[in-house]
Amino acid sequence: MKINKLLAAAVLATAIGAPIAGFVLDKNMAQTEPPSGLQAPFLHGLPTGEIAGQNGLASLERANEWLNSPALTPQALRGKVVLIDFWTYTCINWRRTLPYVRAWAEKYKDQGLVVIGVHAPEFSFEKNIDNVRWATKDMRVDYPVAVDNEHVIWRAFENQYWPALYFIDAQGHVRHHYFGEGSYEQSETIIQELLAEAGNGGIDRKPVSVSPEGAEAAADWDSLTSAEDYLGYDRTQNFGSPGGAVLNEPRIYETPAQFRLDEWALSGGWTVKNEAAVLNKPDGRIAYRFHARDLHLVMGPAAGAPVRFRVLIDGRPPGAAHGSDVDEQGEGTVTEQRMYQLIRQPRPIVDRQFEIEFLGPGVEAFAFTFG
Repeated sequence: MKINKLLAAAVLATAIGAPIAGFVLDKNMAQTEPPSGLQAPFLHGLPTGEIAGQNGLASLERANEWLNSPALTPQALRGKVVLIDFWTYTCINWRRTLPYVRAWAEKYKDQGLVVIGVHAPEFSFEKNIDNVRWATKDMRVDYPVAVDNEHVIWRAFENQYWPALYFIDAQGHVRHHYFGEGSYEQSETIIQELLAEAGNGGIDRKPVSVSPEGAEAAADWDSLTSAEDYLGYDRTQNFGSPGGAVLNEPRIYETPAQFRLDEWALSGGWTVKNEAAVLNKPDGRIAYRFHARDLHLVMGPAAGAPVRFRVLIDGRPPGAAHGSDVDEQGEGTVTEQRMYQLIRQPRPIVDRQFEIEFLGPGVEAFAFTFG
């Protein structure tokens, strides 16, 4: 995932027939490294029917598997308003939109709306159907999910982002799209207008009310300056261990004497692979100097066995600044391949030094994200 800088803030069109531009707020969405053959991302409006009329909905028939539903075909969806939500389960940007998508799916399911979550993985472990099935249940994703491991559906929509919403009318045409977090009331208004256009009367126009908690809570945008970073060799930035990273070679890494803001480093015995840094020996550490309310780390046990860890912030246990996956002493356990919330600090938000120590080997660490 790549976090885009501020590109545009287009106003959503009120006329339902007009294409509108998807827009990006600073750090509010994630962009993939494009799979081979994908074009550069586009942020313009979608002419009616240009994509989904022929390719997008038809591509659903090529999903690897369906969860929560039998396979949905374009014929089965005819006459329904469809909301396509591209997601991958470790993406914090998508996690923060989920309460709204979940609420829309429930509120409008009897009025002609079908929400389909297209799970298009970023990391290789997200192609594991058991992992996706676990995440779908754990995150209460109750609407139909199309597993898109080869990005076939992703390519048909020419998509580039997590999260990305595509609003499809009852005739199977893309009418609007939205990339990133935010503008929830406007998105819900689009759903309502498409349902009304399809002849569904008596729609409750009051927007849904949600109270997100934990990782689903909105980011503290006013204090968020640290950007997502990867620990794998292919996409890492700001790596501070002396001598740099060496691909696929076990070695002993050290932390620098001082950290710049947004610099990170390894210490102990690690192998840096394309996607992740893999711990070879107990007591390995990762340190990161950051500025954000929340710090998350995508990681998992390489061999499936749980690994205990300890988190410090500015050299001390986090106390009230602990995230949902650690206690006040900073202790936790890596049990699944997923995103872990390690820090949620109270105000004031200042530059902080984060450190995680693993008490056993076999952890794979993939990416830092913030909120």
